[in-house]
Amino acid sequence: MTQTTYTRDPSLKLRRRPLKALHHFRKLIKNKEDTTQVFYVIKALNGDSFQTQFLKFANSETGHKRLEDNKYLPPLLDNHDWLRTLPDRSLGRAYLDFMTTEGLTAKGLVDEYTASGIERDFGNKAMNTYADRLRDTHDMLHIITGFGRDALGEASVLGYTHSQHGGLGLLLIAYGAAWEVRKMAPKGSPVLKSINEARRIGKIAKDIVYEDLMSLLPQPLDEVRTYLGIELPTHYHDVHTQMRDNGIDPYGVIGTTAVAA
Repeated sequence: MTQTTYTRDPSLKLRRRPLKALHHFRKLIKNKEDTTQVFYVIKALNGDSFQTQFLKFANSETGHKRLEDNKYLPPLLDNHDWLRTLPDRSLGRAYLDFMTTEGLTAKGLVDEYTASGIERDFGNKAMNTYADRLRDTHDMLHIITGFGRDALGEASVLGYTHSQHGGLGLLLIAYGAAWEVRKMAPKGSPVLKSINEARRIGKIAKDIVYEDLMSLLPQPLDEVRTYLGIELPTHYHDVHTQMRDNGIDPYGVIGTTAVAA
C-alpha cells in the first residue's frame, strides 16, 4: 500500500500574538496549576511550528505506523488495574505511582484542554491524532526525564519539549518560569542552566511521540531511558538541594501562595 504524503496547509498557520501570550503567561505565573494558560500561550506564539512538526511525523515511516495504529492513549494510560500488573521498576509502574501521587489522570489533561475552549479540530484526522499524542505523552515526560512537577521541573520539561517540537510558546514559558524561580532561589543556583540542560537532553533524545508507548510501559524504566537516549539532569537537582538547604520548598516558589507572600 502506498504511504500517504501529507503537505502543508497554509490556512492552518496562526498569526503570532506576543501580547496575548504575555497576558496568559502572567496568569500562569500566578497559578502554575492553571494548565489552560499553557495552551493559550502556545496558541498565541505557535505560528506554523505545529504543522511543521506534524509533517515531519506523518511523513516518516514510524509516524505513519503510529497513525495507522490510531491508539487513543488516555483510556489506556488510565487503566490502573493493568498498570498494577506490570513489573516493579517498569515505566508503567513508575507512571502509575507518579500519577497517583500527584492526583492526575490522562483524562484530566484532556478535560483541561477542553475547558480552555481552544479549537483543536484541524479538519484532518491524522493531525488530530498527532496533537493528541503530544498532549497525552506530556506527563510521561516527567517520568523519563526525572523532572518533577514543581515550577522549575515543569519549565524544564517544556525546554526539553521545545528541542524536539519547536514553538516559541514553549520557550517563553520555560525561560519565563525559570526566571521567576531564579528570583526566589538562592543566589548562584543554576536555575537557567536547568532549562539549557533540558533542551540539550531533548535535542539528542528520541521523541516519545513516535514510539509505541504501550510496548514501552512494561519495560524497566532504566532501559527505556537508555533506549530513548535520555540523560538524567544534574542542574535541576542542584537547584532543589540549594533551595532546601536554605529552607525553601521547591514546590512552593511559584503559585498563588508564593505570589501573595
